[in-house]
Amino acid sequence: MTHPFNVEFAWPAPAKLNLFLHVTGRRADGYHLLQTVFQFLDYGDSLYFTPRGDGICRRVEGNYDIPDDRDLVLRAARLLSEISGAGLGADIRVRKRIPFGGGLGGGSSDAATTLVALNRLWNLGIPYDEIAGIGLRLGADVPVFVRAHSAWAEGIGEKLWPIELPEPYFLVVTPPVQVSTAEIFDAPELQRDRPPIDLAGFKAGEGINVCEAVTRARHPQVGAVLDWLSAHGKACMSGTGASCFVAFDSLLEAERVRQAVPSHWQAFVGKGLNRSPLADIMRGL
Repeated sequence: MTHPFNVEFAWPAPAKLNLFLHVTGRRADGYHLLQTVFQFLDYGDSLYFTPRGDGICRRVEGNYDIPDDRDLVLRAARLLSEISGAGLGADIRVRKRIPFGGGLGGGSSDAATTLVALNRLWNLGIPYDEIAGIGLRLGADVPVFVRAHSAWAEGIGEKLWPIELPEPYFLVVTPPVQVSTAEIFDAPELQRDRPPIDLAGFKAGEGINVCEAVTRARHPQVGAVLDWLSAHGKACMSGTGASCFVAFDSLLEAERVRQAVPSHWQAFVGKGLNRSPLADIMRGL
């Protein structure tokens, strides 16, 4: 019988959207205090793992432009191997679909999937709460991908409360520019004292993305995408950009607008999901 997690098994690493993003303060160590809502998409990367018994974790397919010490997939694998002390490794293939520097969480999602997959494949049995804690060492967005449910987030993004959201179809458009998260959060003009809101306020439409004005000013192509999308609904930017999105009730309407997107922009339609595609695997379904 074929093992359900053979080397050809595609482990999903979904994209996420920030449905709003407030910066409410800043800690003494420089980290920003946030409020945001994460929702997953049925669109993302695929990762493949071949376990090794020699402790070597290496990327055998993926973006070779990223140095090993900055590759979140390799960092996640090596960190888990070190923590487990089991002396295990893996050959890892990454099939990218999520745009780089788009604010869709591609690197964090890949890292979370790596932690979840290797915890299973190496038979480590580490509880998911601990896996989420390990993920936080790699990036503030990693825990939400490990927990695999749409969430209200606070703190630096690590305080998570699962929530249920509508699951519309999102048209996501990305101009040919990569936005540095550090650049936007370091910008002196970024609003860092946005008054906190609650879930009722978010549902009433109070949330905005405070990074949008900064990214628009520094990356006019992002502003052009937002302006174009605004003709078709409420246009929003995810994270610090560059990807922007509009929600539609029907797949047919979302695809109709996608076909009109200027050819120099990347565009796809993804269905919003409250439960990540990784969730069923984690629960053994």
